[in-house]
Amino acid sequence: RLKPFNRLQVILQHLKMSKHTDSTAEVLLEKKGGAGIITLNRPKALNALNLSMIQQIYPQIKTWEQDPETFLIIIKGTGGKAFCAGGDIRAITDAGKVGDRLAQDFFRGEYMLNNAIGTCKKPYVALIDGITMGGGVGLSVHGRFRVATEKTLFAMPETAIGLFPDVGGGYFLPRLSGKIGYYLALTGFRLKGRDVLKAGIATHFVDSEKLPALEKDLIALKSPSTENIADLLNSYHVKSKVDQEKFVLDEHMEKINSLFSANSMEEIVKKLKQDGSPFAVKQLETINKMSPTSLKITLRQLREGASMSLQDVLTMEYRLSQACMRGHDFYEGVRAVLIDKDQSPKWKPAALEEVSDEFVDDCFKPLGNNDLKL
Repeated sequence: RLKPFNRLQVILQHLKMSKHTDSTAEVLLEKKGGAGIITLNRPKALNALNLSMIQQIYPQIKTWEQDPETFLIIIKGTGGKAFCAGGDIRAITDAGKVGDRLAQDFFRGEYMLNNAIGTCKKPYVALIDGITMGGGVGLSVHGRFRVATEKTLFAMPETAIGLFPDVGGGYFLPRLSGKIGYYLALTGFRLKGRDVLKAGIATHFVDSEKLPALEKDLIALKSPSTENIADLLNSYHVKSKVDQEKFVLDEHMEKINSLFSANSMEEIVKKLKQDGSPFAVKQLETINKMSPTSLKITLRQLREGASMSLQDVLTMEYRLSQACMRGHDFYEGVRAVLIDKDQSPKWKPAALEEVSDEFVDDCFKPLGNNDLKL
């Protein structure tokens, strides 16, 4: 007979196993027609990504990739508010403070998943309806197709919490046109709706209410090629009326391209001060609120990432994530923004000039056996 404790463990195991099929599962994985469908299912947490979700999604993508009867993969979120608002930062903070393995395992697992999406042999369609930030960007932007709607809200707001735009941000951000990526990374600026398409982050724009029909049509495709899927998405894609809204950053692009092309954060700040336009003043105010350490790490991450493969970028970002876990600003940023919500973090060091090149270099150093290997 099982000892009471062992019996409890068996029951718990069983509950864990049955979790996949019921509606309380944090992620739903199902095969419909020719499509594998991933549904992020933590609507109360805005579908924030945690380690157990990562550990379920990763092997499923790998399985579908090998399955001759699966022709595409669709990822979406429930609840109508968010696709995925980011990683489960609270859990990582608690773990990092006490040196728990989760702070390593989460980033390692998340970046492996980002890479699996970026290298996926099957067309991958992300329906980024609603809030799509941080970790949610990592689940979508590296896939072949990203479908935005009028409800999409995109941002990489990490410099405000003492982190950096990870999940492959060092790869996709510097590849956006001009210096848009640098601007989004350093200021955390939010793009809405059609602007997510215009910035080159989404590949298609579809009205939110049409997504169920689009999904049905994707599922119904018979042995589709990537071209067939593209054709279907194009048929749903709503082209902008010419007289309709211009790209939100259009009038500022010249300034963004010149101001954010500087080689150092100090130089960017100097250029913004010299410019003195209302736009420049506003950016200066925003940048002054961010972690100086994060800003310096981020600028270098993007400059280096611009000529690196996605795999090399993720390996670099894993080193940076662990440097942030060892540091001060991440915990302080999470406290100020997410826990106490006083919005007044006390960064250490408090000024850009006090973040030495040696310190930044140190964040980028290889971790030996602990490096992320892709």
